[in-house]
Amino acid sequence: MGQKLEGRHALVTGGGTGIGLAIAEALRDAGAVVTITGRRKDVLRAVDGVTPVAMDVAVEASVTEGVAAARAANGPVHICVANAGIAEGRSLKDTDADFWRKVMAINLDGCFHTFRACIPDMLAEGWGRAIAVSSIAGLKGLRGAAAYTASKHGMMGLVRGLAADFVAKPLTVNALCPGYVDTAIVDENLTRIMERTGKSEAEAMEIMQGANPHGRLIAASEVAEAALWLCSNASGSVNGQAIRIAGGEF
Repeated sequence: MGQKLEGRHALVTGGGTGIGLAIAEALRDAGAVVTITGRRKDVLRAVDGVTPVAMDVAVEASVTEGVAAARAANGPVHICVANAGIAEGRSLKDTDADFWRKVMAINLDGCFHTFRACIPDMLAEGWGRAIAVSSIAGLKGLRGAAAYTASKHGMMGLVRGLAADFVAKPLTVNALCPGYVDTAIVDENLTRIMERTGKSEAEAMEIMQGANPHGRLIAASEVAEAALWLCSNASGSVNGQAIRIAGGEF
């Protein structure tokens, strides 16, 4: 893409694995100074060329302290990617209040805490990009995953509300909405599908691949490229949007 981000500080939550790792590495390779956060610092330390900060997005104080540590190390945050999340489906009868609150705390509250801690830097710096990693489930109902679907829809509401709040300011707020992506979460979902349906691993994989209209899993790098574009000057008039990366899912 050729996008250069020298002089920009990017913070990526859940940046040690999966989509978050792909985005963090893409931003780093484009010249940004990158902070990655997560609950397991040993995983974060394994990523080259970034600053690791232990942070639990579900805990407001942890986010406040984590972003302050990132700021102390790398300066004001210009790019905030709220990626940390939990992807677990349960039927309504198996969704108790504790599970519901856990999903909301990590996915929705975590995005809110992260944006609230980072956006003031963008306003002060006169440039910013806030990106939520939502899901195609933020735009449609996902069978067997009502709590997850609700949390991702909530993220979309937050993105659109903040985009409206800051529409005249020099920052944008958008969401990436991928379908099934080839990450470690796929392995976890495969196990759940096999346990729930009695299908073989190959059959379970066909179900997941078939959920994307183009019949394959999406590469994490494809999501990362979309994030890079949202950080470019070319996307300056793209605001409050849900960018589908889902193989033709409408």
